[in-house]
Amino acid sequence: MSDDILRRPFALAVAPNGARKTHADHPRLPMTPDELAQCARECVDAGAAMIHLHVRRADGTHSLEVGDYEPAMAAVRKAVGDALVLQLTTEAVGIYQPAQQIATVRALRPEAASVAVRELAPDDAALPAADDFFQWMHRERVVAQYILYDANDVRRYAALRASGAIPAGRHWVLFVLGRYSAGQKSSPSDLLPFLAAWQETGLDKSGTEWAVCAFGRQEADCAAAAVMMGGHARIGFENNMFLPDGTTAPDNAALLHAVRTPLDGLGYASMTADDLRGRFAD
Repeated sequence: MSDDILRRPFALAVAPNGARKTHADHPRLPMTPDELAQCARECVDAGAAMIHLHVRRADGTHSLEVGDYEPAMAAVRKAVGDALVLQLTTEAVGIYQPAQQIATVRALRPEAASVAVRELAPDDAALPAADDFFQWMHRERVVAQYILYDANDVRRYAALRASGAIPAGRHWVLFVLGRYSAGQKSSPSDLLPFLAAWQETGLDKSGTEWAVCAFGRQEADCAAAAVMMGGHARIGFENNMFLPDGTTAPDNAALLHAVRTPLDGLGYASMTADDLRGRFAD
């Protein structure tokens, strides 16, 4: 394997808040549009190429409503322009049904959106609506990131690729490490079953980009392992608030630095937002 392959440029995404955490969990967890804008500025400087955006209702609870997304998206764009790919979440959190998740993305037509395969295409009965939505995203150039929680999700994604329900190109996937482990604490070894299924299904030869996110203080270790295996990483308070030494991170930017700094020292180059966009420009 050549040095170029071993040291592929990597993209860092920041997931700064998630659907459930509040200022009670951390005072620097961004919830309002202004707080998200400030966080975005800090994370660009820390090397992020993308922001994974959750928004809230006025009472601080999770929202997929267009009226809550629009001011947050506008604030982030005003703060950083095109320096971050802006990815919306469609996470249901037990509140939203697939039709509502789909309707939000169709209404907002964002640059990018994440969708969980097991939420939108859990079985054959859900396939017609999911297929139509996946085709629409591809056609409208909304970069999808398909969220996969375990090796069976990888196989389900592979089947959807093989059937054409998920079009080839212009999307990537996210492996969620340790989602169902005790206490949701991830370790780098959690990546291995995903990569085994990725190879088993032939997806390792598909050219599809993949990234990881992880829970707990080994988040940076998991991210570094992914990068060294040819992937990318999503970092942030959504899943973890601890630095590798176990202390609480002062902000999301510090978590990004904890990943980027050692990888820089090993000769890996972090991608800009435009670099990342170039991966999906076909």
